[in-house]
Amino acid sequence: MTNKTETNEPINQILTKKTKIIMKRRMSICAAILLCLSLGCKKEAAQNSQQTVSIDKGLNKTASDASTSFANGSDVSWVTQMEASGLKFYNSAGTQQDLFTILKGLGINAIRLRAWVNPSGGWCNTSDLVAKAIRAKNAGMSIMIDFHYSDTWADPGHQTKPAAWSSLSFTDLMTTTYNYTYNTLNTLKSNGITPTWVQVGNETSDGMLWQDGRASVNMKNFAWLVNCGYNATKAIFPSAKVIVHLANGYDNTTFRWLFDGLKANGASWDVIGMSLYPTTSNWSSLDSQCLTNMNDMVSRYSKQVMICEAGMSESAATTCKSFLSDLITKVKSVSGGNGLGVFYWEPEAYNNWQGYGSGAFDPTGKPTVALTAF
Repeated sequence: MTNKTETNEPINQILTKKTKIIMKRRMSICAAILLCLSLGCKKEAAQNSQQTVSIDKGLNKTASDASTSFANGSDVSWVTQMEASGLKFYNSAGTQQDLFTILKGLGINAIRLRAWVNPSGGWCNTSDLVAKAIRAKNAGMSIMIDFHYSDTWADPGHQTKPAAWSSLSFTDLMTTTYNYTYNTLNTLKSNGITPTWVQVGNETSDGMLWQDGRASVNMKNFAWLVNCGYNATKAIFPSAKVIVHLANGYDNTTFRWLFDGLKANGASWDVIGMSLYPTTSNWSSLDSQCLTNMNDMVSRYSKQVMICEAGMSESAATTCKSFLSDLITKVKSVSGGNGLGVFYWEPEAYNNWQGYGSGAFDPTGKPTVALTAF
């Protein structure tokens, strides 16, 4: 199996040629960017010894730590767009309130926000991301940044490069991925935001930034792109935990294939993220399979795990509560206390917003019973 230092040598060789010439013409931070990209993964881990989790030597988080810092989370990336469309949110008593206030009152202590590069309409671009992150911080919530590395949705069937990146060579794609991650996080930092987690790619079950970073075509390219996101994150926020996120948290076969491939190609990551969207009839069995997969990920890779997305039809709120309660219990039971949290995806969506029917607010804009699971 190729070790991390050996795997990063091709990256260094590339960067010290063409990329170094390109980067000299860029802004003053590029010297630091080049240095960070040239570091091997083991050296990176040594420099960031203040991280809660050791990158190469397993886990050191106890069960008691997990119980006091467990993330009861929600992805609310639609909130500003919904508000701009005139939609309002109400607490369970029917009183209009800010969405973050409502969620905090329900036990939500963490917010996940997606980042798109140059989206149509501007929603989820860097300025919109910062505005929402400030609100989450002011509400006293932890923050996860979810880089899609696209202008639009990225998921197992869609990993389209941003339009401005579409014709880049792979060398330039790596540099651009690093720079974009670095600059976005640096903008958050300058606005007083310190994310707890940074997700490099969204539902990357077959890689990202297709075709260059498609895992089934070129796992090494995907690993190098993951490292670009990882190294950029650590350059700005050394203590942030970097997540690689896949769909279908019950699918152990895909998880082993992908993470075996990343490990063999020298990729660095801290947390394995999962999505889970069961039906009303299979949620119990999928929760159990997901727990088995989570424990396997902890044992096999010495990494922590997290449910980054979960959801069920809004019309089945009572069943959804049972699903979430069971899932939260199972994540908290992960071996060694290495289950970090559960995030509900876009609970504030209601009235079939954007055609999405798996929110957790009812047609009057009030939270359903599903969210009481938190």
